Amino acid sequence: MIYVTGDTHGDPRRLSAAALSRLRENDTLIICGDFGFIWDGSPKEEKLLKELGSRKYNICFIDGTHENFELLHGYTEETWKYGRARKISGNLHYLMRGEIYHMEGKKVFVMGGGESPDMEMRAGSEKWTRDEMPSREELYHGLANLEKNHFDVDLIFTHEPTLKTKQFLSLSDESELRFTALNSYFDEISKLCNYKKWYFGSMHKDKQVSALETAVFTDILDAVTGEKLYKNR
Repeated sequence: MIYVTGDTHGDPRRLSAAALSRLRENDTLIICGDFGFIWDGSPKEEKLLKELGSRKYNICFIDGTHENFELLHGYTEETWKYGRARKISGNLHYLMRGEIYHMEGKKVFVMGGGESPDMEMRAGSEKWTRDEMPSREELYHGLANLEKNHFDVDLIFTHEPTLKTKQFLSLSDESELRFTALNSYFDEISKLCNYKKWYFGSMHKDKQVSALETAVFTDILDAVTGEKLYKNR
């Protein structure tokens, strides 16, 4: 089974063995950005990553905006389920931008990254980096992989939503959100692609926006059907 949840921000409670007790051997949980467990490279952090990788199921994540990209990019690149990934430890993997993976007979496209709402405040911080936004090369790489697959995939996982969806959520929440070229890029992908489900995590809410698009945060969903397995707080 393929499951999906939203930003974990380094909260060990979200990925504790008890919290994920319903996952079975060879299942895969995909986290839609802001994983947050690769942050300071401390012995404590390394011990936790090793424990996460020792699980009988796969834990996979795409990057969001609050990541330590310098540390993240230091992990070994590998081919995993026909796509490029970085092996963090055992069954713990970072899914790289623009890749397509083959999981349980499904084609899975991922594109992490985004732009921090608090970018101006964090610009002088050692934890902030321009690597949070996908490069032009990464965006082209994603489109090229989709074209190779005739723009036909089953599941899409991103940190940010499409522009249209973000505008809709902005109006419904009466909040001011930052719209970027990445949101527009996802709009184009939504028009070009034939897909069954699209999940994104940056909005920090659990909400089914349409039959195809779902915002995820603390819920754990069956990624194929969209049904909620349970809320993970």
